[in-house]
Amino acid sequence: MTTAAGVAFGPSITSDIESEIRREMDARAQQVATLGSAATHAWDLASRCVLGGKLVRPRLLVGAVDALTGSGQRNAEARDRSVRIAAAVELLHFAFLLHDDVIDGDLMRRGHPNFIGLLLEEWEDDRGAASDGSVAADDGAGLDATGAPRLHAAPPRLRAARSTAMLVGDLLLSTAHRIVFREAGPGQTGQRLLEALDQAVLESVSGELTDVALSAGRMRPELAEVVEMSRQKTATYSFELPLRSAAILTGLEPEAEALLGQVGSLLGLAYQLQDDLLSVFGHSDDHGKDPYSDLREGKETAIIALARRSTAWPLIEPHFGVGSLGAGEGAQMRSLLSDCGAEAEVRALVDELSANARELFATEADLLGTDMVLLLDDLIGALDGRRS
Repeated sequence: MTTAAGVAFGPSITSDIESEIRREMDARAQQVATLGSAATHAWDLASRCVLGGKLVRPRLLVGAVDALTGSGQRNAEARDRSVRIAAAVELLHFAFLLHDDVIDGDLMRRGHPNFIGLLLEEWEDDRGAASDGSVAADDGAGLDATGAPRLHAAPPRLRAARSTAMLVGDLLLSTAHRIVFREAGPGQTGQRLLEALDQAVLESVSGELTDVALSAGRMRPELAEVVEMSRQKTATYSFELPLRSAAILTGLEPEAEALLGQVGSLLGLAYQLQDDLLSVFGHSDDHGKDPYSDLREGKETAIIALARRSTAWPLIEPHFGVGSLGAGEGAQMRSLLSDCGAEAEVRALVDELSANARELFATEADLLGTDMVLLLDDLIGALDGRRS
């Protein structure tokens, strides 16, 4: 093995995973085609949207299997199986993205229309939407006391697009479980794979529920709760699930699986905290997001939890969660969040999580093997300083 950049994130693995995802989506499309035009059209659009991402999760799974098995027949068998399960992990990820876009009311992802936005673009001529794809709002009767649109009062086609995304997400979840169940097989190995998948879904849903509760003001936005919410939403299925699955597929003992799970949890949390930093302090040309969307939506992140403790919060709070937040006010908030120390504290926490992960697998190098340690070390290097 060379490095994680050359193996776990190389073009060969990416091509294999993309081919498997297309195969699974096409196979499901044949079943869906018998159910009617609405389901067929929705699945066809999903098939066009599912690829194009960075494939971080499935590439990590397959790369870890390669690192743990080396070469030979055992590698070939584990590799083929890992590619199929990696496809399931990416479909799980896409399902969560669809649900997340419904929850957040988003129409764009990484600078382009998401699934919901594409549906609305298809219906644009019928509803006289703006040429840039924006959604025409209902009149004032459709707004709540804060001026935000009420879900039940959303334009009918927007409701239909959101509902379609939610239902397609459900079908993708079912498809991901179907793949893993098929590949798991009988015995302890299969049971461990299914338990890892179930735990990932359980914790991701729990994290989303906490996020919703925080946004609704039903929970106090304390730092510990916000950080745990971030870990549950992202770390379990994005890093812990791929690494645990690789350990199980290659026949590692539960002790080694647990170790890789711990490493995945630490790195997954670091990854999510980096996302929060990029959303506020990054460049939109790099990550494709509105630079002030998290502030405008009132996202309860570790940055905001730390800012609440500072003397700058009275200056930040009046603009936090205000849908009409402009570029000037957003830039001012960003400066305040940096000057009050919140940015630096979150960056320090990311560095601490990465250091803890490196120490954890370095002290157990004999348990994992040299190639796996190299992959994890390179993975941390790839995460450091990422811009998107």
